[in-house]
Amino acid sequence: MQGAGNDYIYVDTTRHPLPHPESLAVAWSKPHTGIGSDGLVLIGPSDKADFSMRIFNADGSEARMCGNASRCIGKYVYEHGLTHNTVVTLETLSGIKHLKLHPDHDGRVRTVTVDMGIPTGLHPVEPGKGMPYKNGLAVSMGNPHLVIFVDDVAGIDLPQAGAMLEHHPSFPDGVNVEFAQVLTPERIRMRVWERGSGITMACGTGACATAAAAAFTARCKRTCEVVMDGGTLQLEWRETDNHLLMTGPAEEVFEGEIDTEAIQTT
Repeated sequence: MQGAGNDYIYVDTTRHPLPHPESLAVAWSKPHTGIGSDGLVLIGPSDKADFSMRIFNADGSEARMCGNASRCIGKYVYEHGLTHNTVVTLETLSGIKHLKLHPDHDGRVRTVTVDMGIPTGLHPVEPGKGMPYKNGLAVSMGNPHLVIFVDDVAGIDLPQAGAMLEHHPSFPDGVNVEFAQVLTPERIRMRVWERGSGITMACGTGACATAAAAAFTARCKRTCEVVMDGGTLQLEWRETDNHLLMTGPAEEVFEGEIDTEAIQTT
């Protein structure tokens, strides 16, 4: 499934328990010898919420949260009959997330709204000490982000800049990197380098972090859209409780079977 071009492999572990997901994420994510994806997502049971989500990046590292993946899980559990509810709770490593599904008259879920919680740790990151960019802000959406505002996002050498900043000393556990160009007070163009995966078409938590950073610095309104290489997300940083709501697409690309022993995982 993919959400705004952020494509993951999804396994329903309530039906298919999956041992060693870390190594399988690496093997299956390879585009030529595996399936090809940004990583592996496990849909599972939960004693705290309706369902649980675990996310493994293409390098095998485990992520705490992914907004695009959470929308796709909402679509999957509804369309595959695991729930008939249009409000679903999802346990993640960054807490319980609340999903609002928007099914069409034919029962298909094409968009989902996720309550991504409250952005925290908003603060400027000063240039220097290997940080060549100004206008950078650190933001946490349950996972760490570095949002850098630039005049021309298309001119950024993302493979070079993203790889360098992911492991910047200011972020000992690594960081997701977003370069953002404010187009209007309600529209932002963003490109992303995801921790553990590299360049991706979209990042839900990154879009949230970008919207929060833009509103925090009065570059944008609290309601805006973030345009990424794979698609556009609608963001609302609600004033009543400071929760950030993200709405965007979720699409199932294909379904299939794979032999867990058929691909070398070492």
